[in-house]
Amino acid sequence: QVQLVESGGGLVQTGGSLRVSCAASGRTFSTYAMAWFRQGPGKEREFVAAISWSGGRTYYLDSVTGRFTISRDNAKNTVYLQMSSLKPEDTALYYCAAFNSDNIHYVTRDINRYDYWGQGTQVTVSS
Repeated sequence: QVQLVESGGGLVQTGGSLRVSCAASGRTFSTYAMAWFRQGPGKEREFVAAISWSGGRTYYLDSVTGRFTISRDNAKNTVYLQMSSLKPEDTALYYCAAFNSDNIHYVTRDINRYDYWGQGTQVTVSS
């Protein structure tokens, strides 16, 4: 089992930056592929970014490419999502997710692949 706890959400103005974090506890974090998903008001949960357990491969939603960066620190059991040039449409509850991967470079946007989820952290971008 892996427990995931997100933090760092908040209110930011359009064009601003924010970094959210996801701290993992439990089993060996370093072999878990990680991702961020989000769910805006009245919308379905959508993929945002993913990172392989090696950290060497990443994958992004087209609309956040160039603005968001996912990274991880396996020594700290933490994954980050650095968000910049934020837009009101980025407003959502941001979830951290994980699954145990046997492939050091594997990343996926498939929500059904992720076995563990955090409770989410709210990001609100004001116009």
